[in-house]
Amino acid sequence: MYRILIADDHPIVRRGLRQILEENHAVLSVDEAGTGQEALEKVKNGKFDMVLLDISMPGMSGLETLDELKRFSPELPVLILSIYPEEEYAIRALKAGASGYLTKKSAPDELMTAIKKISRGERYISPSLADFLAVSLVEDRERPAHEGLSNREYEVMLMIVAGKSLKEIAAEKSLSPKTISTFRTRVLQKMKMKSNAELIQYALKNGLVD
Repeated sequence: MYRILIADDHPIVRRGLRQILEENHAVLSVDEAGTGQEALEKVKNGKFDMVLLDISMPGMSGLETLDELKRFSPELPVLILSIYPEEEYAIRALKAGASGYLTKKSAPDELMTAIKKISRGERYISPSLADFLAVSLVEDRERPAHEGLSNREYEVMLMIVAGKSLKEIAAEKSLSPKTISTFRTRVLQKMKMKSNAELIQYALKNGLVD
């Protein structure tokens, strides 16, 4: 029986996750947070066995929340839940200290498998992610340019290549358009590129977008 915090900005998603946990008789208690900052406050003031953390939230993103959680509660297991394919964020999340990564299209059974494995102090990696990691390891290639980006820069890059304007990104991340423009400039500099079109071509070539 686990004490679990569900951190997701969508109430319907939180309700669905709570229902899955309760139907599987897996929880002693469930609490919810709608933002990364709220999740941090609840972990600081409560006691949880695990956090189910959405990677894409307004304001403080899931990756930023994960970084903060690991600073003051390094032993707390965190399972990342995401709408994004594993190759986009999974390795970055695992390197940041996540105990596992699941896409939201995963079946409830897979969620419960991940929770049970993580509760034993292990990491959960799906078969498809294991295959992706294996291919990455056997390919003797140079470090991809996007791995040199910070988590925030990487998120901004993915939103740019998804076709979102700087104003739209700013609204979604609760930042000013000027700040997002600065992040875009840093991304282009680090990637040694000059335009969004080059970023899009790179993302397609490296499987970062469909």
